[in-house]
Formats: sequence, C-alpha cells, structure tokens
Amino acid sequence: MEVWLVRHGVTAHNQEGIWQGQRDVPLTPEGREQARRLAERLARLGFVWTTLYASDLSRAEETARILGERLGLAVRRDRRLREVCVGDLAGLTRDQVQARFGDYVERSRRDPWNARFPGGETLAELYERVWAFLSELGDGRHLVVSHGGAIRAAVLGVLEAESAVPWRIRLENTSITRLHFPEGTRGGGYVHAVGDAAHLEPGF
Repeated sequence: MEVWLVRHGVTAHNQEGIWQGQRDVPLTPEGREQARRLAERLARLGFVWTTLYASDLSRAEETARILGERLGLAVRRDRRLREVCVGDLAGLTRDQVQARFGDYVERSRRDPWNARFPGGETLAELYERVWAFLSELGDGRHLVVSHGGAIRAAVLGVLEAESAVPWRIRLENTSITRLHFPEGTRGGGYVHAVGDAAHLEPGF
C-alpha cells in the first residue's frame, strides 16, 4: 500500500503567519494555482489511483477537488484528516502565542508529542486519529489531501520518532509526502519522500 499525503494549497493565514488549526480558512488564488500545478504533475505520472481522500476543511477539500477533476477521481471526505485542533491559539501569530501562552510553548519544547494545545489536542491524539484512518485503507495507491500537522504526525509515527520536534519538518503547501506499507499498516511502513514540492519550482 502506498499513501501520497498532500498538504493543501496556501491560505491567507499561511501567508500571514497565523495559526489556523481547524478554522475553515479557504484557499487563496495562489493556493488554487498550486493545486493545479500539482494536478498536472500527477497527471503526467500516469498512475492508477485507488482512492482520493481529503480532510473536510475547505482548504483541503478544494485542493482535492482540483486534483480529482484532473485525474478523474471522486473526493471522499474524512474529518479524521483535519489539522490538529490548536484551541486558543487559532487566529494568533507566533509572537502573540509566545506572549500569551509562553508556558505552553515551553511545555511543547520539552515534550512536543504530549503537550496539549490550550483548549485543543495533543500531537499524540492527532496521530491516533490519522493512524486510525490510514489503518482502514486497503491495498493500492491512495492520494490523501490533509494538513501540515497531520502529515508531520504521520511521518513521525511511521519513523517511531515521537520525541522529535515536528515543526522542523518543512512542508510547502501542496507538497507530497510518500509513505509505503509493504505489508499493510500493521506491518510497519517506510517514508519514501517528505515535502516534495518540485512542481512549484520555476520552469517545472
């Protein structure tokens, strides 16, 4: 089983450095163009896709819809693919988070996997729901449009590197992260690529 995890296209919150979490922030025109460029890249590969899934937040669903229209795939929504719930941090900049929630920032540095976002989830809880989704996929090549935090949690879980700092994994909008499960999710998995955004390079 192969899973190609795609981060959604860019939003205004992404561009302004604002935590969005599960806020339903739409794509910008640039985000839609990013999704179209990715769709063309995937179409040129000529792969057969088993399924196309997306988070039910509009920025992921619209990205998936653009891919699906080009690849001839219907989008299936699953709320388990949502971004981590950042609770009270939603709508704040990083400087504002540091000023208002310095205790959380310190806890997250010491234990990023289990530090709870104020009023929200932990990354461990995020991983559990993402993994529950992955474990239900069957054999084949699956295209899954999700969010930066969810994709990072999946990668660290596969690598059994939960103590690592997830935010050090750089994921451009519409980047591809490929996971391979030779014997299904119960047999463990491998990370083949992280944050591949070659389609956004000039002249690609």
